[in-house]
Amino acid sequence: MSQPNKHTILILGASGFIGNALYKELLSYFSTYGTYCTQDGIFGDNKVFFKYDVTKDQLGPILQEVRPSVVVSAIRGENNAVYAAHQALTAYVAQHHYCRVLLLSSAQVFDANLTLPKYETDKPLAASDYGKHKLRLERLLLEHIPAQATILRLPVVLGVNSPRLIQLRQAAKHKAAFEVYPNLIMSVTTADKIAQQVHFIINRELDGIYHLASEDMIHHEDLFVEISEKLGSERPIFKSVYQSNDDAYLAILPKKNKLPKAYSITVSEVIEDCTLKEEIVTFKQ
Repeated sequence: MSQPNKHTILILGASGFIGNALYKELLSYFSTYGTYCTQDGIFGDNKVFFKYDVTKDQLGPILQEVRPSVVVSAIRGENNAVYAAHQALTAYVAQHHYCRVLLLSSAQVFDANLTLPKYETDKPLAASDYGKHKLRLERLLLEHIPAQATILRLPVVLGVNSPRLIQLRQAAKHKAAFEVYPNLIMSVTTADKIAQQVHFIINRELDGIYHLASEDMIHHEDLFVEISEKLGSERPIFKSVYQSNDDAYLAILPKKNKLPKAYSITVSEVIEDCTLKEEIVTFKQ
């Protein structure tokens, strides 16, 4: 089967926070399709969105209909069902050599060892269920379709309308508690920056492992205190949670596979993007 002249993109989980940012970024440049699970009222009439419940539906029919050259996996759900979906995806990609997979993974594949920040060449070791799940997906792709897989590990992902920022604003509004971790050092990014980076990676057909994170780090507590101050609203009740006496790093940093400077981001830029007044007004409306 010959390779399509123009990429056809399928985003698994295109209705989610990150998936939808990807969809909006790629829509104008490629034939872009996506899946959604429950939001019939928003996506039901959209001809390029397929309803897909990972616990009930088969992925194969969607792959056969779309015939993607790039599949971006941003899907979440019950771990075993998500793994089974990726097994089906891996089998499809193995049979279609023009097709490749971009997996959105997580810094939590390193959460069994928090002594130092982690780079692309560090061996992952996970302790949490989510970290183990993401690591299992990484290994599935790298073992069976290594030349057709790109692993994109993400840190904490923020943005004006991100779940974490919505939670922060709600906590401030109701003078409720918002948990912060004074000893946790992390890297961060935004959904919009990820979308730009994925676009670049698709255009350049890059493979391997990428850490799509800020080039610097910040303590968890300092990050959300600073965002709260810049928002200028009432402050939530910051509840400090100490998991150890020492600093712990849930931070990934780009080193080996760095993208061009235009596609990098810093902590201060993330904070700025999270507190843009114009976007906050739009969100409130």
